Amino acid sequence: MEGVSANNGSIVNQPHLSSVNVQGNLTLNTYGLSENIRRCQDDLKSFLKDETEKIREGLKEDASWSLLDKIYTELYITEGENGAINGEHEITELECSRNTSEERKIDLNHLFQPLSGEDIPRKVLTRGIAGIGKTVAVQKFTYDWATGRANQGIQFIFPFSFRELNLIKDERLSLKDLICQHFEEVNDLEISDYKSCSVLFIFDGLDESKLALDFSKNQMCRSVTALTTVDVLLTNLLKGKLLRNASIWITSRPAAASKIPPEFIDRVTEVRGFTDEQKYEYFQKKISDNVIAQKIYDHLQSKPLRSLYIMCHIPMFCWISATVLQSLLTDQQQTELPKTVTEMYTHFLIVQTKSKQKKDYQEGETDQHLIMKLGKLAFEQLQKGNMIFKEEDLKDCEIDLNQAAVYSGICTQIIRKECGLYKQEFYAFIHLSVQEFLAALYVLQTFIEKKKNLLYHGVMVMSEEGEILIIFLHKSAVDKALKSDSGEWDLFLRFLLGLSQETNQRLLQSRLGLKEGSPQSYQDTIDYIHEKIKKLSYTDKSINLFHCLNELGDRSLVEQVQSYQSSGDVSKISPAHWSALAFVLLVSKDDLSVFELKKYYGSDEVLERLVPVLKVSKTALLSDCNLTVRCCRVITSVLSFKSSGLEELDLSGNQLQDIGIEPLASGLKSPHCKLQRLSLRRCGITETGCKPLTLALTENPSHLRELDLSKNKFQDELMLFPVIAEKCCLETLRLSDCGITEYGCNLLVSAFCLNPSHLKNLDLSRNSLGDKGVARLSDLLRSPDCQLQRLWLFKTDLQSKDAEVLVSALVSNPSHLKELDLGANDLGDAGVKEVAALLKHQSSMIDTLRLSGCRFTKTGCIELASSLKSNPSYLRVLDVSRNHLLDLGVENLSEFLAEPLCKLETLNLKCCTLTDSCCRLLTFALSCSSALKDLDLSFNQLKDQGMKLLCDWLRKPKCQLEILRLSWCTDRSCQSLASALSLNPSHLRELHLSKTSPGGSGLELLSDLKELKLMVTE
Repeated sequence: MEGVSANNGSIVNQPHLSSVNVQGNLTLNTYGLSENIRRCQDDLKSFLKDETEKIREGLKEDASWSLLDKIYTELYITEGENGAINGEHEITELECSRNTSEERKIDLNHLFQPLSGEDIPRKVLTRGIAGIGKTVAVQKFTYDWATGRANQGIQFIFPFSFRELNLIKDERLSLKDLICQHFEEVNDLEISDYKSCSVLFIFDGLDESKLALDFSKNQMCRSVTALTTVDVLLTNLLKGKLLRNASIWITSRPAAASKIPPEFIDRVTEVRGFTDEQKYEYFQKKISDNVIAQKIYDHLQSKPLRSLYIMCHIPMFCWISATVLQSLLTDQQQTELPKTVTEMYTHFLIVQTKSKQKKDYQEGETDQHLIMKLGKLAFEQLQKGNMIFKEEDLKDCEIDLNQAAVYSGICTQIIRKECGLYKQEFYAFIHLSVQEFLAALYVLQTFIEKKKNLLYHGVMVMSEEGEILIIFLHKSAVDKALKSDSGEWDLFLRFLLGLSQETNQRLLQSRLGLKEGSPQSYQDTIDYIHEKIKKLSYTDKSINLFHCLNELGDRSLVEQVQSYQSSGDVSKISPAHWSALAFVLLVSKDDLSVFELKKYYGSDEVLERLVPVLKVSKTALLSDCNLTVRCCRVITSVLSFKSSGLEELDLSGNQLQDIGIEPLASGLKSPHCKLQRLSLRRCGITETGCKPLTLALTENPSHLRELDLSKNKFQDELMLFPVIAEKCCLETLRLSDCGITEYGCNLLVSAFCLNPSHLKNLDLSRNSLGDKGVARLSDLLRSPDCQLQRLWLFKTDLQSKDAEVLVSALVSNPSHLKELDLGANDLGDAGVKEVAALLKHQSSMIDTLRLSGCRFTKTGCIELASSLKSNPSYLRVLDVSRNHLLDLGVENLSEFLAEPLCKLETLNLKCCTLTDSCCRLLTFALSCSSALKDLDLSFNQLKDQGMKLLCDWLRKPKCQLEILRLSWCTDRSCQSLASALSLNPSHLRELHLSKTSPGGSGLELLSDLKELKLMVTE
């Protein structure tokens, strides 16, 4: 059912048997292989080709096989992480998650090929939920090798299933015996051949294993002929003690993946099933009639059916949907197509009985009898948590063993018989969801026919008037699902409620002869579920309950919240409505990669209800949302979520306090946490909260790239942070206004000096660094490994002598720094002269320089302009605002602006004591270049004459200015601006006029310019 394109890959375990071709791919050099090895290899390939070239899709046994190449559709496989365990229900988890993170896709035939900078992986674990395509992926991998399409660097592949190994788990045999019993084609291999050849063992279905896999207690085994148990053989293979050069591939459902210690696995991959494109491709391949295939796809894509479409991510559900919808669309009498998951499975059950052969049934047996037997088996085994059944399990449910393998219709479709090495039969439903459906059907029919509630100790269910009230059964099912931590009863509940619907009851009665329940109102059930939704907070249980309401035809909460949203009145939205909104968003086609809480309503309670949406986002913007410590536990659950894709989290401006950091820190510790950017700016954190945060980052430091802790009063206690520096991969660290002194600066910089290659951006603004702190910072800048690109030291009490120390360090290693902010420091002309020397350096690549409020005059400006003239091509942003430059200083700066190589885009001359006199040279210089996009001349003494010169420049086609800031504009100046902009209106987007009185014809004319964003402040 699933597949990948055939690409050539290879595993090479013995270098002397390999060579490298001109493309750099490893290829097998068969020279030197014995005739015996080549013959055994050819025979094994022939056998495996015959075994794998066809695939069964669950159809009748006499017509159940299709060519693998014809039906196979590419699977989406990604690299995963070691040790992840999933205990959640695999359907409901799928519906509450989306593929959000930037995962590395890997081709099926490249599982054993190294990626850049990696060694060749020899032991690969592939995870995936039931029905997602793991076993078929094994079949396709083996087939491509056997036919010579891929992985020809492997000389022998030996595929096993754990189901087969379970049958011989107590026998004593050697590895050679195990191989030869399954693959007699290699009987003639010598013991030395196993060691010299490239061998791959495949073990499919770890979740079905009955082996102990005791890695700590199992005895060592290094001989391929030593007699021992299968358990010992497998653990020694994985440890590398037995055939240490052999490669191993194990597949497993996620919950069982932890049976293999992560130290014995080189690569973990995950089969994610079908992408949207692959779903479409599957239906086109599966259904020969393209018109019907398109109708099916369009039906599943329609808005009310998003839940069904999401489930088509699972190839098995794609097959079920294709089977049902193709049958219904070719049935001339059928007009209504299934719209819920229950309707889909009900029709699936009916389709499977159409081709039944009465001779296969026991005397007097009907579809109804057989369905109830299967339902009993499904329910009893579901209670035990079993998905694999033995012969005695079938006997207990009176299922005839002689006919179990040949039941046509329902049996051969829904129960799959498997045979091991010794032909012992065992059974499994084709998917867990099918088992849950039949279990729900059995429980409901037992309730209708025998008036018993099997979910509540089998008690009789009667009202005082002697009526059978189904609300009692429904309540029991709802309570059972809500009490389940791992969600194993969630889909059962959805099926039970859906099957209770009159339409499905009538369908089952007319097609299968099942007894129909008496018509009842389900409003009590709906009300009960509504009450449960109100009480649930941030669990995904509420999402399943909305699916249940959908099965019952109730969309009241959803419709109400949509109405409130469209009207903009969020005051009427209750907690239950917020849960409804989460459901609506999850089943929509909307891009949920960015979650901004303020779009809805900022509070802890709303965040808790929208957690399912938060779980599927990549960016969570939660700043200034009145959040407290209460939200931290919720966010921790998201960071710890197995499929968490959250990469950016902004909690700025919320009073989390120290007490909130501790639970948040536990989420940061989680191996599932993939957070890259974290902002805790203005969160009221002190040195007490710094400790758990530091410890969390120490335990899991590898993902975080950007951390903003500004405006928290850590003082120097923040310097616990250096303990993470050894493994830290931080690229941006913001510690503005944290009360750091020269002592703390010394500790911090000392840590980064040990690991300087990652840090790109450092913000220490609004801290008192002192002379020693600056000196230590200079040591970091001098390091040849230092990659710092942006350094913010705004308002850090620097003097001219500190500028000299910093510049000296930067001159010795100038090539990396791109941005330097020294604003609000008392540098004076002497300090700016030092900075100017840095700009003059030919290796300087600074593109952003901020010197706002550095108390320098025209003298410093002249030095600055001179340096910029000698190296004009890099600077893009220059901020010299709030300095006493006077007209002469700006006139000198204009010479730099007139340079042909000048590429300046932003110039801030705010509050520089400028008059009309400077405008002539300034506007002439600006006329020489079209690079300038943003100009700030506010809070200067520009009169009408200066404005006239400015307007003359704005009229010129070469002027590309987009943002202009001015102050104290008269009405006449505004008229001139309006006239200039009307002649060249295409570029200026924003005009900021401060200290300008509203009113006047000039402002009216400016307001009439449609493309202009006009902002006027008094």
